[in-house]
Amino acid sequence: MKQLLILGAGTAGTMAANKLRKRLDDEWEITVVEATAEHHYQPGYLFIPFGTYDRDDVVKPTRPLLDDDIELVMGEVDLVDTDASAVVLEDGTRIGYDQLIIATGTHPRRDQTEGLDSDEYGSTIHDFYTLEGATTLAAKLKDWEGGRLVMNVVEMPIKCPVAPMEFLFLADAFFTDRGIRDKVELVYATPLDGAFTKPVAAQHLGSMLDTRDIRVETDFMTMEADTDRNMLVSYDEREVPYDLLVTVPVNMGADFVERSGLGDELNHVEVDKHTFLADGHDNIFAIGDAANLPTSKAGSVAHYAVDVFVENFTEHIAGRPMTGRFDGHANCFVESGHGKGLLLDFNYDVEPLPGKFPVPKVGPFSLLKETRANHAGKLGFRWIYWNMLLPGRPIPMKADMSMAGKELEDVTT
Repeated sequence: MKQLLILGAGTAGTMAANKLRKRLDDEWEITVVEATAEHHYQPGYLFIPFGTYDRDDVVKPTRPLLDDDIELVMGEVDLVDTDASAVVLEDGTRIGYDQLIIATGTHPRRDQTEGLDSDEYGSTIHDFYTLEGATTLAAKLKDWEGGRLVMNVVEMPIKCPVAPMEFLFLADAFFTDRGIRDKVELVYATPLDGAFTKPVAAQHLGSMLDTRDIRVETDFMTMEADTDRNMLVSYDEREVPYDLLVTVPVNMGADFVERSGLGDELNHVEVDKHTFLADGHDNIFAIGDAANLPTSKAGSVAHYAVDVFVENFTEHIAGRPMTGRFDGHANCFVESGHGKGLLLDFNYDVEPLPGKFPVPKVGPFSLLKETRANHAGKLGFRWIYWNMLLPGRPIPMKADMSMAGKELEDVTT
């Protein structure tokens, strides 16, 4: 028997395991190693602080989400012994592999920035990229009487890079509905040179912050949160005061990636961006947020990437060249508040453009435009995630990004 070992049962790992179980013959055993017994629908974290979702909406047990013929091993990975083609768990268990897929994601690390992991976490400092953080923030916002709320991104890349903007849009709507918007100052401190960094998106969406009276502090490279003064401090010594800090900490891959010599400076596995094969190895792949792909770390990327990966993997183990070329396709629904949302569709080479998606002139979704249909699409994706994506069921959408329905004339404006 040949052993396919998958590290991680998150979005990419679960999808790949279930799809490959349908494609591989009985010569292959599939084993998944996962540290937790729960699978979290991470896009749902965004809605928890505002009372739209709660824990039951975003959590399911891990085991039932995997095909019955897939072995699940619960444990933390300590090391990938690439010379011996084996994975060592923290309890000393050693599991050999013929092919290895790393899908252990990326994770917020408050410990990487001074002050964020202090006693003020859960009081004046919060996040919503974890279930604990989103739930604690919900309790805080429910009774918060106002002040200066700073949304801060410490460093890129992060999971779902539009989520901080979504948080601000939803916060604007939330405080407006509570009747205290005039008592809340919203500030976005970002390391980027603008809230929207692509020209066409900036042209279409740039006014959204101004109309909501959201101030943007650009090129803000966070050095520390000075908790004695409630002050966010950048490396160029700029200071942004806060009453309530909602932060997106540095996102990093699993520590074992560094110990195994497979990662970049943020512990994301270095791979070919088209085939996902790890640099310098012919039997190790990395997919989803664990890979250092130059595109968004988002569920849609995992979806499209896994579709390409499965075809490539079956060719690879058969000794044939991998013919699939992932183009970096991503689409992101962006909540803008009060029952509306936007949609972005892009890849490695093409920035978000206006138009209709997925059917030209019909949609039903509009690109770079606030609509109620886009909001419905955002909420409806949760059902698709649990019932279609994770089980590996076919969805009638090609992995490669289509230019159909996009308005090209806006590219040079």
